[in-house]
Amino acid sequence: MAKDEPNWDGLLKWSIAHSDGTRPTRNLSEEDRRWFMEAMQSQSVDVIKRMKEITLVMQTPEHVLEAQGVTSADIEDMLDELQEHVESIDMANDLHSIGGLVPLLGYLKNSHANIRAKAAEVVSTIVQNNPRSQQLVMEANGLEPLLSNFTCDPDVTVRTKALGAISSLIRHNKPGIAAFRLANGYAALRDALGTENVRFQRKALNLIQYLLNENSSDCSVVSELGFPRIMLHLASSEDAEVREAALRGLLELARDKTGGDNGGLGEDNEKLKQLLEERIKGISVMSPEDLGAAREERQLVDSLWSTCYTEPSSLREKGLLALPDEDAPPPDVASKHFEPPLRGWAANHAGDSKSGAEKQKTPLLLGPSPPTDGANI
Repeated sequence: MAKDEPNWDGLLKWSIAHSDGTRPTRNLSEEDRRWFMEAMQSQSVDVIKRMKEITLVMQTPEHVLEAQGVTSADIEDMLDELQEHVESIDMANDLHSIGGLVPLLGYLKNSHANIRAKAAEVVSTIVQNNPRSQQLVMEANGLEPLLSNFTCDPDVTVRTKALGAISSLIRHNKPGIAAFRLANGYAALRDALGTENVRFQRKALNLIQYLLNENSSDCSVVSELGFPRIMLHLASSEDAEVREAALRGLLELARDKTGGDNGGLGEDNEKLKQLLEERIKGISVMSPEDLGAAREERQLVDSLWSTCYTEPSSLREKGLLALPDEDAPPPDVASKHFEPPLRGWAANHAGDSKSGAEKQKTPLLLGPSPPTDGANI
């Protein structure tokens, strides 16, 4: 592949020779212009070419690759490279045009767990903030193998990566959200919360909070499936991110008024009060450093208390909701480190203008000077 790469050393030397400031600029000859454009464009051409080569490998049956000595580690490295290429939205969309999307989705069913996990990562990169690729993956029925891996795969890493890809695929994608709901996705999220893997729990909680924020009507479904009790348990997790994500989910349920006075929490409202009281006690004994790290948790606890009990939490009374330095403006770095020369000149210029204005206050003498005391005229 090295012979196909652009001559970057030659391009660098050519650029320095023509832009080092030691000689006047000159018009490029047609030959120089053509060589320069070919060198600059070759990198883009190589990316497409390389993606086509990767697509050919993905289209090759697994047993054929194994017979040729290609290992699962080799495939994983190849998918790492592909992921770098499709970080560009244009390249992500081009993957379907060159026939690479369908075989990539096929890798979600590969016999090797590391390949299934890596393929989900690549899919996540392709569809993230990319409506066109989201549509293409949905049309290629890509949600089905992702859901299968998320719910049933024996490897928790594969399940976690599949959930990440699902989150990217259905975010700001109404057809994707509808398909997820019809596929009993909420039940799968509930099962994910019941695992002991904190990373898996975090991703599930974040997706739940997003879905409830997008569709408040789903709060009743979530409540019926027993999510509030699970979230109450996770809100006491030793992992700070899990605690905060669980509190955010509980806050979405508490704000839902379709479930009566207690919102979407139902009969778990009293347990929530006990939980918040315990969290307030825990926050009260935190060190200053831990308090700073728990800023979002403090705000979530207070918001939940205020929403459920229509009064501020005791964190406000104890001065623990907003610490003294948290809302202070950032330090004035510019005045200390960037004073000269422009700022100093502006300040001196302003001073000169001021003194000049003061001088102008003295009346101008258009005639002879007034006599001084004791002087003879």
